[in-house]
Amino acid sequence: MRCGFLSKVLDLPPENLIKSISAVPVSKKRRVADFQLSIASVTEDSSSDCLAPDLNLQAQKLAERLKCDAVVSEISAGPGTVNFTINRELLAKTVLQQVLKDGSEYGVKSELFSTVPKQKAVIEFSSPNIAKKFHIGHLRSTIVGNFIANLKVALGHEVIRMNYLGDWGMQFGLLGVGFQLFGNKEKLKTSPLQHLFEVYVQINKAAEDENTKKLAKDFFRKLEEHDEQTLSLWKQFRDFSIDEYIRIYKRLGVHFDEYSGESFYQEKSKEVLKMLENKGLLQKTIKGTGIVDLSEKKDLSSFSTVMRSDGTSLYITRDLAAAIDRMNKHNCDTMIYVTDKSQSNHFQHLFQILKLMGYDWVERCQHVSFGLVQGMKTRRGEVIFLEDVLNEVRSRMLQNMASTKTTKEIEDPMETAEKVGLAALIIQDFRGLLSSDYQFSWDRAFQSRGDTGVFLQYTHARLHSLEQMHGNEQLTDINVACLQEPDAISVLQHLLRYDEVLYRSSQDLQPKHIVSYLLTLSHLAAMAHKTLPVKDSAPELAQVRHSAVRGRSLCGADPVAEALVCYSVHFSVLSLYACLNPSAFPVDRGSAVFLPLAGCS
Repeated sequence: MRCGFLSKVLDLPPENLIKSISAVPVSKKRRVADFQLSIASVTEDSSSDCLAPDLNLQAQKLAERLKCDAVVSEISAGPGTVNFTINRELLAKTVLQQVLKDGSEYGVKSELFSTVPKQKAVIEFSSPNIAKKFHIGHLRSTIVGNFIANLKVALGHEVIRMNYLGDWGMQFGLLGVGFQLFGNKEKLKTSPLQHLFEVYVQINKAAEDENTKKLAKDFFRKLEEHDEQTLSLWKQFRDFSIDEYIRIYKRLGVHFDEYSGESFYQEKSKEVLKMLENKGLLQKTIKGTGIVDLSEKKDLSSFSTVMRSDGTSLYITRDLAAAIDRMNKHNCDTMIYVTDKSQSNHFQHLFQILKLMGYDWVERCQHVSFGLVQGMKTRRGEVIFLEDVLNEVRSRMLQNMASTKTTKEIEDPMETAEKVGLAALIIQDFRGLLSSDYQFSWDRAFQSRGDTGVFLQYTHARLHSLEQMHGNEQLTDINVACLQEPDAISVLQHLLRYDEVLYRSSQDLQPKHIVSYLLTLSHLAAMAHKTLPVKDSAPELAQVRHSAVRGRSLCGADPVAEALVCYSVHFSVLSLYACLNPSAFPVDRGSAVFLPLAGCS
């Protein structure tokens, strides 16, 4: 539909036109064409002499040369574009048949992805510090990394989800000493992370004492020397922490293929230091610390410290060892690190050192950074722990459901509240650029109307309810004659853009493109509900629009339901497949989790 008929006129192979032709965004104010060809994007590839220097003139001349046919009903020139309107019935039939045929792969089979090779990706995200409760600061890393992993899996790539725990370093020397002084073994078993947090607060108050600092250094030195008793205590901290994190990840709908950590690379980091020394990259300062000169002129105007004066490893040393080990183990095409933007300098140094060491694959490494969330407070006050936020999300959503007249009785309101609340949290987070800081607002996040996760859930519930009432069997035939209303066409036109939105998100790894698409889709569906009633249509209208499917009429009144049922199926696919979060957007067709918010008969 996109470029076959243009390739001959422009004397260009169809594959050269794929990215030059795009679906036109839907407009509320005016009727728009279905596709547009960007003149600027094809000019440099075109060998045709007829294309004038001025883009508008080029568009006008090309539009005059092209002729309408059974596929294209209207051709016009725009500012630097040629616009194409497809035969309305053909548009409806092609889009809906494609949705039904491709199902969860709708969009992925687009020609836009035909030249994108399938890859193997290692994605490191979340990465909390053990022996500490899951801090809210790790929420963004967790949901952003999960989005990127889900997106790549949906596009057919192989993904290894890596949780690289902060489980080594001088802070464990301090915590170990703290537990020896203030710890309680029974409390460690019953409430491990809360107790370790309390211990850490106590030992930090005492850390100004020089003797305490010395004890902490000695404890960490014993760790590095593999002292049996010291390692045993550290291992308890680690095991209790992972058990607690897995419980939180389950609430978030997140899983990992591998749990790694800095401790795995304590020995290998020594090998890295030896490699740096052998390559002449390791220098010693007067104090005995090891550094790598990163400056272009080799004048130490920029350097990275990779070793303490006592010979113990640093965070970046262990990161170097981890990167080398992962690439040797997985031989991946790309390695992605998802952390906040305060670590940008760290990863810049990491990649620079790997390049100096001669690892060309470092060009395939990427740091996806994100900004900070500001103003996220619970009723308990300033947020410290993620679990407080998740409990607050569930509590507020339960309160909203209880005060809404359309809420129906359900078996597990707590589960529903948590899923819808999590969607609200994620959608607010994903609406803007990841690199931007943003001000969180509980009231804005939980609005049932507007561009919110609650509104997405409401739309999904309404359409799912419609599908259940009017049949959800696979449609094999579609009477497109009844789908010519402007609001029906707008939904179809928007579905045309899905592959482009997926492609854009796959290129820059930003979820905002998909979120924006879903929100627009929801608003279009809301408009369609108003103007294209599924039931109680006038008999004469129903007769004209009647469409038999397997010998029956959908909803027995208005076959416009066909479009909405197809759209409902597609929206269900999008909810999961858009990779926002499978836990927050379950698509089990037998699940009633959305129905309490549906409020539709």
